[in-house]
Amino acid sequence: MGVLSKIHRFREAGEDANVNNVERFGQPVRSLFTSTKVMTLHHRIEITDAGENVVYRAETKFPSLHDKTDVFDASGRPVAHIERKFFTLHERHFITMADGTAFELSNELFHLVKDVTNIEGLGWQLRGNILGLNFELYDENGQVIAVIAQKLFSLHDKYCIDIYRPEYEKFVVAILVTLQHMIRDREAASASSSSSSSSSSD
Repeated sequence: MGVLSKIHRFREAGEDANVNNVERFGQPVRSLFTSTKVMTLHHRIEITDAGENVVYRAETKFPSLHDKTDVFDASGRPVAHIERKFFTLHERHFITMADGTAFELSNELFHLVKDVTNIEGLGWQLRGNILGLNFELYDENGQVIAVIAQKLFSLHDKYCIDIYRPEYEKFVVAILVTLQHMIRDREAASASSSSSSSSSSD
């Protein structure tokens, strides 16, 4: 179990912070947890604190070509708006925070076991490990902001987020929601390509 916890850092609310995160970065200031609920007309992500209180919600309306998603706090106040834009080789997600700050993420590199995604507009980096389902978010000076981990084999697409820079919490939440959409799109594209290749080989 110790080895697994080193590689895969997801934990449920109420459990101790991951040993690898604590060794490298110390105890997180705050931790958040997500669970995705997929309904017919909406894709909803609920983000809770360690006490399992809902602190943020993200909703995506379907059908939506641009995957438009809005993030709200527990009081219903807008936090961020996220839109997907298609380009020739990859897709980008544009994020606009409620205060007007805008930045973008691209998933053009999300085909490798380990990669770095630059967050254009902030100067931050998202360093991912798809195999271990772990992601680390760094600021422009290489200081850790948060560590994100996804639960293996979960029907409800669960994540935990250890936040080390609480002043950036809303940015972290917006990036987390975008990351979930990017991974979901990547999995859908992979499934589509594998099914098309298997049908062509029949």
